[in-house]
Amino acid sequence: MKLSLIPTSIPDILILKPNVFGDQRGYFYESFNSLDFQAATGLSVQFVQDNHSLSKKGILRGLHFQTQHTQGKLVRVIKGKVFDVAVDLRKASPSFGKWVAQELSEENYLQMWIPAGFAHGFLVLSESAEFLYKTTDYYDPSSEICLLWNDPTVGIQWPLNGLGVDTPLLNTKDQAGLSWQAIPKF
Repeated sequence: MKLSLIPTSIPDILILKPNVFGDQRGYFYESFNSLDFQAATGLSVQFVQDNHSLSKKGILRGLHFQTQHTQGKLVRVIKGKVFDVAVDLRKASPSFGKWVAQELSEENYLQMWIPAGFAHGFLVLSESAEFLYKTTDYYDPSSEICLLWNDPTVGIQWPLNGLGVDTPLLNTKDQAGLSWQAIPKF
């Protein structure tokens, strides 16, 4: 597979670009290979769960994390385009409280590695998007927390103006997200 790494402003967040083979017939690439992932990142992780979501334009999912059974996530988009965000919740980290974002799309094939200790969410920029993520631990609804998507302390610059809305579409859980001051940190 041979992955290329693209650095981000938070060194623990990794953008991975797979080697895509394409011609007039279409394309082929290995979306995940454990040996190549380890060689490119230096990380040895075991994924235990795969998740797949479909969301419409303007939907924002997140910013989610679990206080128990913390999850590392490898995320990608197979259809459409999203603005993907990770917020560092690790108190001992030099990037504590900082966020990083990356556009993930079916055209760019990029993947984002988000280690445990981060809140994660995404905003759908296309008419719809299919989002896939591999996790290093199982979903535990009893320990899930949501950081408020527009918390002013974190200050994420969501690209809402291109969507023609001031507020994204949120489910009830995400509407009730907690402030930066109220969430537990790691």
